[in-house]
Amino acid sequence: MATPTFSVPKIVENPDFWGPSSVPERPRDVPYAPFSKSDKFGKVADWLQDSKYPGRNYQQNRYGQQAQFGNIPTVFSYVHAEDDETFTLVENRPTKTKFHTARRFQPRGRGYGQHFQQNYGQQSQQGQKQKQLQKGKQIRNRAQQTQGRKWGQNPYDMNKRIRDSSIEIHPDWNVIETIDFSSLTKLSYTVENPEDIVSCGYLEYYDKSYDFISTKTEKALERIERTFFKVSTSDDPVIRQLSMEGVGNVFATDAILSLLMACPRSVYSWDILIHRVGTRLFFDKRDKSNFDFLTVNETASEPPYDDKDSINSPQSLSQEASFINQNFSQQILQREQKGYSFPKPNPFVTSDEEVASVGYRYRKWRLGDDVTLVARCELDGIKADKDKGKDQFLTIKALNEYDPKATGMDWRQKLDSQRGGVLATELKNNSNKLARWTAQAILSGADSMVLGYVSRVQPKDNYNHLILGTQFYRPREFATQINLNLNNMWGILKGMIDMFMKLPEGKYILVRDPQKPVAVLYEVPQSAVLGGPTDEEAADEEEEDSII
Repeated sequence: MATPTFSVPKIVENPDFWGPSSVPERPRDVPYAPFSKSDKFGKVADWLQDSKYPGRNYQQNRYGQQAQFGNIPTVFSYVHAEDDETFTLVENRPTKTKFHTARRFQPRGRGYGQHFQQNYGQQSQQGQKQKQLQKGKQIRNRAQQTQGRKWGQNPYDMNKRIRDSSIEIHPDWNVIETIDFSSLTKLSYTVENPEDIVSCGYLEYYDKSYDFISTKTEKALERIERTFFKVSTSDDPVIRQLSMEGVGNVFATDAILSLLMACPRSVYSWDILIHRVGTRLFFDKRDKSNFDFLTVNETASEPPYDDKDSINSPQSLSQEASFINQNFSQQILQREQKGYSFPKPNPFVTSDEEVASVGYRYRKWRLGDDVTLVARCELDGIKADKDKGKDQFLTIKALNEYDPKATGMDWRQKLDSQRGGVLATELKNNSNKLARWTAQAILSGADSMVLGYVSRVQPKDNYNHLILGTQFYRPREFATQINLNLNNMWGILKGMIDMFMKLPEGKYILVRDPQKPVAVLYEVPQSAVLGGPTDEEAADEEEEDSII
């Protein structure tokens, strides 16, 4: 056998630079086409191209990329139009569907052509008119949907609505500061444990029979005639006395503080009065405002439509939710048994009227920089706990369902088996309200927070309701569950107080912009009357007062 041989190929070495030392004769005149890793290379013959759009990529090129690389033309941008126009794909033309005419089904006999023209022709004309009317209706609907849309606005953002401000802004008000909510989420502050100064009121014990309420053992919501006090900060006699004694220099209520702490989650407009008196700061609410009314589905993707004549308008649902909360907070208590009395009586009772079960704890927090916050915090009930040997203070709130179609989850079918899913849906639709309730429970030092689930008997009946269930939560654990950062909550409040403490003496109002996620601080004249309703709201006063 012959011995195999191996011949070493000729190696051309280029000592000057990397690459070949010479260019062959054949590709010498071919222009160089620069390319990058993102370039796409086409196929020699694309048999999958859709014949409905022939040559649609010729404005760019047949390979789906730009015809130029920077300012240098490439060889791939050249297209021989004459060859391409004469080229056709094999058996890729759209086939024509053959339709049989009515003449094929023509029956025997005379006069059918005239009969067909009179009847079928009339039906065809009616069908065309109906299609034209339907098409015109669609065009009008699209015009209404796109009316007022600005250039560059997302065309799919159809849920953005024009909301009214909670108060009319006067031209003589001076803008002091604009607070962007996005910047508030970065604030953080760690606060020390509060100190109880004064405790007032009377609390009734929780009725444990409501632990067994379910959708199968539902219970009707009762109307309980009791007096509820919603007194502002400056009108509170206890806060006035503490202010005169120099106990603190910043005064507010837990309802106002919780609104400020959870303001980045708010959507509807609100306003808070700020009085700078000497070295002291007072947070107040306007008289006859909607501050004490609860919102419904405020943060939902499809919030209620603003139709004043509908029972599902934001105003009607707000009144209904406030009515439900007040009655539910009293119904689940043992009203006929002896309750728990604080050292001092209710400071707002002036007659022998039946007062709701409520306890007030005036608490003090030190926020550094010589800032001492004093706030009135409310408790709704108390629960006997024999295992721990100590009673637990409660805050009682109620979530309400007005129409299962609005949330896509029917409580009567999902509440017993999927309570977590129901709560997650409510957290999505009422994120601001739940955050405020949690902040109020933490401020008042409540041991537990009771959440009730109340639904209408019928979706079109906003007067009769059923209690479908109750559930207990630890406030701090629930805050973690709803993604409410306590340090951020206090950081927002601390940042606002520091800003307001630098203001000169005067009267100010903080208004949440109805369209943008910002709050604007205005300086208003001392003589300005901000408590009265507008002319449009005056007609609704009697109805609101009868409900609350």
